Amino acid sequence: MPVPWTFADVKRLAIGVILIASLFLALLALDPHKWTNDASPIRSVEPIGATVKSEHWGKGQSVYMLFEDGSSVFIDDDRPHLIGARVAIERVTRDNGFVFYGFPE
Repeated sequence: MPVPWTFADVKRLAIGVILIASLFLALLALDPHKWTNDASPIRSVEPIGATVKSEHWGKGQSVYMLFEDGSSVFIDDDRPHLIGARVAIERVTRDNGFVFYGFPE
């Protein structure tokens, strides 16, 4: 037969419940930003050149670190690229001002 909860039991578990609930709410709060960027129309696509500096493994595919105009950019791609090679990438700007980079398809 289950024992009813007491106020002492609730106090003991409150910190864990508050922590888990706050982490869950934080994750929900971050997702609308991604949804907003995906829903915003693309304003411009600008082809630029970059140099492959290194390759890292992540998410089941390679993540390449590229240098373009003095700044570094990380791009996921499942196609191989040689380190030190010049590659063409695209700078995509959305109407809300969000900018991201990718390899042309």
